[in-house]
Parts: sequence; structure tokens; C-alpha cells
Amino acid sequence: MKNKSSPLFILLIILLICSFLVASGCSSTEESDSKEAVSGMEVASGSDASSQPGGSSEANSEGDTLVLGEMWEIDSINTVNGGGGTLICEKAAITETLVGANEDFSLKPGLATSWEQLDENTWKFKLRENVTFHDGSSMTAEEVKFTLENVIKANAKVASMLKVDTIEAVDEYTLKIKTREINPILPGILHYPDTAIISPSSFDESGEFVKPIGTGPYKFESFDEQTRVLTVVRNENWWGGKVGLEKMVLKGIPDPNTRAMAIENGEVDFTVDVPYSETDRIDALDGITVEKYKTPRVYKLDINLKHEPLEDIRVRQAMSYAIDRHEIAEHVLYNVGEAAAGPFLPTMVWANKSLSPYTRDLKKADELLTAAGWVDTNGDGIRDKDGKPLKLNMMTYSARPGLPPMAEAMAAQLKEAGIGVEIEVMEMGSIDDRREKGDWDLYLAAYNIAMVPDPEYILTNWYTTNGTDNKPGYSNPEVDALITEARKITDLEERYKKFNDVEAIVSEEQPMIIVAYYGCAIVKKDYVKGYVFDPTAHDYRINAGMYIEK
Repeated sequence: MKNKSSPLFILLIILLICSFLVASGCSSTEESDSKEAVSGMEVASGSDASSQPGGSSEANSEGDTLVLGEMWEIDSINTVNGGGGTLICEKAAITETLVGANEDFSLKPGLATSWEQLDENTWKFKLRENVTFHDGSSMTAEEVKFTLENVIKANAKVASMLKVDTIEAVDEYTLKIKTREINPILPGILHYPDTAIISPSSFDESGEFVKPIGTGPYKFESFDEQTRVLTVVRNENWWGGKVGLEKMVLKGIPDPNTRAMAIENGEVDFTVDVPYSETDRIDALDGITVEKYKTPRVYKLDINLKHEPLEDIRVRQAMSYAIDRHEIAEHVLYNVGEAAAGPFLPTMVWANKSLSPYTRDLKKADELLTAAGWVDTNGDGIRDKDGKPLKLNMMTYSARPGLPPMAEAMAAQLKEAGIGVEIEVMEMGSIDDRREKGDWDLYLAAYNIAMVPDPEYILTNWYTTNGTDNKPGYSNPEVDALITEARKITDLEERYKKFNDVEAIVSEEQPMIIVAYYGCAIVKKDYVKGYVFDPTAHDYRINAGMYIEK
């Protein structure tokens, strides 16, 4: 706790006490009504409450209610096929997964207490007993089977990872899963938020999703589709024990600057990733603390390999040599992050520890670009070839505060190598449309690398020819063969060695440029107690032990 008292502050307190004593004969009804009005306005107005009269009032006017400024608009609460899995599981704490993860990404029990591999393709899971859903019904193997079959049917990414053939409820608390092929990481995939278990009563009679009814420490109360405010309340019957907060109100605030204003003005009690250049200033304010953590996410520059000249490995390597990763980590990210080598944090047991970040080398970049035929023939500072200038567009978005300034810094660094870059900060929907049409050159984004605690998840999705997240269109038969071979290996040392070989190849070929490892800034009021950062979460995870102390 920061000690920020001063003689002036003490004098102010004395004056306030005197004012209170003078006014003590007045009725308290007006004060009470005013608090209720402000509280209602803040909840109803979403991220705009800070601009309204009374926006500077304390967000927590209801005792043990936490108002949370989420970094994305809350578009959906559908955990099956609406994209709401991570929000509902990790940030609203409504649902839970069968398998959890420790800080070192090793697996631990969740709603399943144990699991074992019976043969190459068969797994048995023992479920936690005496767990009830928020509707009062019991969680048994039948409900778990129901959830997983629904998700597999609706979510192509989950289905492709699980590779499930059949699911059988052996008895009330035993589940047997048979896969189509060897799948050593099946338990790790069941840590993925989209596989969190929900009650069948989450759906109406026609099979349409209505609301998430899970087993977690908080249960769904309401979602206002106009203001996009999600409210959850304490689950008094949570199997894990006592829950600290009575209620949480989650508001989507996509702009980092607005999130900073919201925590300063008292609109929210807790938020994440304000502008990194502001973290020290905000941390110095009375009543607010900023905590910085390392998190399993990377800043990655996707490259459209179908566009000339980006299909040329020499151009991609030159770009990587032109980028000063250490400068970006220190002066753009303000050390909320660090220069990256491969796609995995060096602390991860499976990471290729022999890789080092590309260091800035403009001479090497010049040699590569010149060899590829790109030279500055007219002296305008931009290289050209066959009369065409080396100019590229770079898309990014603003919800993560490091991205726009990183894009600006990288554009300036690339220009020094003779590569012109035009930056476009866009909404995610527009970015998705452009990528779908192929109308893009570069895309800077932040990607989670441990939603499933195993390297297969990332390497398959990013680098195989038909990978779900292989938007650049990278294809290397050797990489495909190594990943296919490694998938079937159960010995971890041998498995990781194959994946290390893949990391080495893609580091050489640079189909996607890994720039920096992500850092997360948690910003909270000092009266918010008991928060424990979970490095395995997508962004951050709300834990049941959090409480308000005023």
C-alpha cells in the first residue's frame, strides 16, 4: 500500500469532519437517493458514465459490488458458438473447465479430479462429485457429455483440436472419451475456456442458447444488449468454498485511454491495460495500484505471403533485421513486455531455448533487400523494383494499448531500411473483412500462446498448411511433417524436440515476425483485495477470493 499522506491532506480531513458536523441536522434522504441515482446511471451508461455528471463518484456504491472495465465490447454471452467462452469462464467466472493449469502450465484438476489414458485413443476422466449448476441441478457425466458434444458440433477449432470419435458417460461421475487418432494433449485442450461445462438448461426447448448456467463462483444475473453490461452475482453454493464479492458488473471499454479515465474517475474499480506510458503516473495516484505481470501472449506481425514482395524470404528477413525489438520493449511498451525470439516464452518448458531475438542490423537488411532486387533508384528513401515502390500497409487495432505505438515505431524503423509502411488502426470487424478478402500486407496483433498448455496448439494453428490461424498462407512440407509426427509422440522430451525443430525453421523463414512478449497491466482500486494474477488466463482471470474492503 502506498503511503501518500501529507499535512495538507490531514488538514483537509479535519475540515471535512467539521463540515459534516455542521450539516448533521439535515435529512439523509436526499443523500441516499442521490447515491442510488448515480449507481444506476453508471451501470446503464456503459463506458460513457465518466462523462456524465457524477461520473467521478466511487463505482462501488453497493458494498461488495465490483465494477470491472473489460477491454473488449461484450458482444455475446454465448459460450458455445457465440464467442463468449473466454469472457464467461475467465472474466465473469460463471463457468469452469474440466482441467485447470498451474503457473508453470502443468495441468491440475478442475471439474475433473483425475484422468488417465487407457490406450492410444481412449481417456477416462473422473468427475468432481457434489457439484451443482446454478439452476440447482447436479453436474454428472451426462451433462459434461452434453456440453462437449455441443461444443464439438458448433466450434470447428475445438473439434479439430479434440479429434473426438465418441464420448461415453460410463457412470454418474466417470466419462470416457475416444479419439479418432492419438491425441496426447486432450486433457490440456479441456483447459480451453470454450470447453467449460454448462447445464442443458442454458438452452430453450428449441435448442437455442439462452444464458450461461455454469458451476462457477458467480452466476449470471443479466445482460443488457443495448448497453452491453453484464451482471453476475455470488454463487452461495459454489463447490470451491466462500466467494468474496456479492456482485460484479462488467462493462466493455475498448479504448485504453477511456479505461484509464474510468479507473481515475471512479467509474470502475478494476480494469486492465491502460496506456503503458501512463502506468507509473496512475500508480502514483491515491487509492489506485498498477500491477505489471508477464503473460503468455506475443505481439506478432502476420505477413501476407501471397503478396509480392512478401513471398520472398529475403524481404521478410530484412524486415525482421530492421525492427529494433529491444527499443520497442523499453521505449514503446515501457517494459510492460520484452523482446521476443520464438513464439513461446523462454520460461515455458517446451520452448526452444537456443533461439535469440533478431537484433537490429540495417547493413544486413540492406544486403538482403539489394539481393532481392529492391534498391532506391530515385533517392526518395523508398526502395523500388521494376518501377514499383516497396510500400506496404499495416493493420492493427487499439484495444491493446501497445499495438498502435508499436506500429508507429516499426513503420519508422522499416522506413530507415527503405520500406514504406502505411498504418491503419481499425475495428476488428473491418480487419477480419480485409483479411478474408486478402486485401492486406501486414497485420500487427497480440496472440495468446497457452490457451492449451502444449506447443502443438500454437504450432499447428499457425504454421501448418491448413492451420486455423495461418492467415498468411504459410506452407512448408517439412514443417507439416514434423508437426504431424510430433503430435503422436507421448514422450515429452522427444515431443518437444520435434517442436523445437519447427520453431527453428519458422524463425529462419519468418512467415510471421514475432516482435515482443506481452506484458499485462492490472489497474485496481486499493480497496479491491485478494486478487491473484493467473498467468495461464487469456487476459486475466477473476478469482473467487477477491473482495472489497473499505
